[in-house]
Formats: sequence, structure tokens, C-alpha cells
Amino acid sequence: MQSPWLLHLDQIGARFAEGASGTVSFSDNARDEVALAANGTVIVPLTHLGTLRAAGEDACAFLHNLMSNDIKKLELHSAHWNSFNSPKGRMLASFLVWRDSSDYLLQLSADLLASMHKKLGMYVLRSKVRITDTTPDLAAIGIAGPAVARVLDAAGLTLPPEAMSVSQGAIQIVRLDGARVQVIAPLAQAADLWKKFAAAGASPAGTAAWQWLDVRAGLPVITLATQDEFVAQMINFEVIGGVNFQKGCYPGQEIVARTQYLGKLKKRMFLAHVDALTAPFAGQDLFAPDFADQSCGKVVAATPAPTSGFDLLAVVQMSSHDANQVTLGAPAGPALHFQPLPYALP
Repeated sequence: MQSPWLLHLDQIGARFAEGASGTVSFSDNARDEVALAANGTVIVPLTHLGTLRAAGEDACAFLHNLMSNDIKKLELHSAHWNSFNSPKGRMLASFLVWRDSSDYLLQLSADLLASMHKKLGMYVLRSKVRITDTTPDLAAIGIAGPAVARVLDAAGLTLPPEAMSVSQGAIQIVRLDGARVQVIAPLAQAADLWKKFAAAGASPAGTAAWQWLDVRAGLPVITLATQDEFVAQMINFEVIGGVNFQKGCYPGQEIVARTQYLGKLKKRMFLAHVDALTAPFAGQDLFAPDFADQSCGKVVAATPAPTSGFDLLAVVQMSSHDANQVTLGAPAGPALHFQPLPYALP
């Protein structure tokens, strides 16, 4: 039986892409939806993301021992980035983590939800913790743009005071930055909230719009296409606050720490634009003259740009980036034009 939330999205014209976990659109042209996000305030059903709940008296210690960030220091009204890594330090999933009272919510790419649910469950053993999928219970709606506070107010909700802060209650609001929030609501209330947000002037937009905002913000999301590819520092995860180097051990911690303190990092994630005839995709190889016909990096995420071409996040050899001759898909492919990230790299 279809949930009231998905039924509502279907009724207002949302279309879900086949074979793309949770990817939704409201028009035939994703670029048009990206342009809405670039020029106004949008509401986006975040069905391309999934959320796991960790509950039980050992939930904090359980997660703290597995994740790259300090779960023990995560306060009730705060959120942070986090990751679960392989023993070789490669990221198997990236998470946005926040608390729901004494529980912990871990949001990740929907195409990794089932496998990470199973993976984390293998570590439970005798710990007093339950890992569950919140899909039957909660819906996530993204709001982004200059009118975000007014749109929330129209539904009787208040913008949290600062970036990475969270309002607690039956409906939670996770503020990502100055003009972008996620509204996490019980499934039965999501359709009514959407109607109120739209009535307040927010334009419906699809997954591409939200992902473009992630790209422009330099926020990587590990997906199935990029799983087990990158050490945290390669995608600037320590820069955005996703790694704590003072906490105890966790899977891959030795590799992550060695990369940090021995200065062996050779790749970084950069923001770029490319004028290509076909859309770049996550996991696609990049090339540069200093690596001949061998890959010098990979695309992390890519979306249409508001007017033409594509914007993307790319992990690239720093020497190739500095030479500024990186191409997409092949040595003779279209050139990447690097742009400044909204944060400074070390």
C-alpha cells in the first residue's frame, strides 16, 4: 500500500526515475529545477536520502565506536557529518547525524540504506541497541532559498538559530546553512506541510535541485557509485567537520589518522564546471596529462548547472588540479573549469 506521502507526491505530479533510488522530478528538464533553486526558494522531497534510527541505552557508545566523528559530544540540538569506513579507511557511507531525544538518526544515500542497515546490524552483538529503518515513519522535506524562514513560519515552524542546529519535537528542523533546512516529519503530516510550504511561495523542485545545492556547498554524499573509493580527507570531510582526530578507535581510524598527520594526502575534492554534451555521473573517471591515459580522479557528484553545462564535485590529484588540465571521461574529453569552494582547504 502506497504511503500518504508518496501518494501526495504522485498526485502533484512528481515522477520517480527508474533504477535511481528515490530520485524525483517535477518537470522534463532538471536544469529548470536547478534554476529554481539558484534564483528563489524551493521545496524538495528528499526521497533520494534514507534514515536509520539507533535506539537503546548503548546507542551512543555503539555508534561512537564505529563512526569517524565524536558521537559522545553530539548535543541534543546539534547535527554533524559522520562516516562509516572500511578497515582500509575508505568511506562506505557518509551520514548527517542528529539526535531525536535519546535516539540517533543517521541520514545517508537511499541506495546504501539497506546494505548499511545490515552492516551496522552485524556489529550489534550483545549491545543494547536497535537499528531500524525510519522510512515507514518519517519523511524529509528540503527547503532552500532566501525565504526559508517565512516558509517555515507559514507552517508554524521556526528556523533554528544557526547552521547545523536542530529543533526538537514531533517535527524536527535540521538547519544545514544560512538558507537551507530539512524538515523531518511524521509520514502522515508530510503532505499537509508540503501544501503549507507551497502556499507560502516555495516552488516544488526535484532531486537535481537539492544535489546542485550540495555541490555548490562542497558537501559530498557517498553513494553506491562512490562507495569504498575515498579516504575522508580526499572529499574534504575533515574540513566540513566530519572527522574527530581526538576520539578513540573506529574502523579505518589508523589510515585516516596517518593521512592527516604524515602528510601523505595526494588527492582533494574540488568544485568544477564542465561544458559537456552528456551528463557527468558519480564515479566517472577524470584524466590529466601528468597521468597520461590513467585516471587522475573521479566525479563525486554532478548536476546540471542553472544555465548551461554541469557543475560537479571531483576528487582529483592535487598536481593535476594545479596544472589545470583535467578532462572528463577521457584524455581528450571536455575540460573541467575549477571554481572556488565555499570553504578553505588546508
